[in-house]
Amino acid sequence: MNRRLIGALALSCLLMACNKLTVENYDKLETGLTYDQTVAILGKPASCDDMLGIKICRWGDDTRRIMVNFVGGKIVLTSAENIH
Repeated sequence: MNRRLIGALALSCLLMACNKLTVENYDKLETGLTYDQTVAILGKPASCDDMLGIKICRWGDDTRRIMVNFVGGKIVLTSAENIH
């Protein structure tokens, strides 16, 4: 594969992930949804950290993101910044 094709594929994957960062998808997140149900709505998270029984996952980047906190594998708290 040439570098342009690889770059185009990487950009396409990034844009598809960002397309899931919408108000409509954020509104689908409810307390009690499981991690797997959340991934079905938002796709794979950019990162997750586990601390003291709380799993905190982030979709997006530092300027545009959805954050979800899970306890016992279920949503307990959500937040979003600059989603459209």
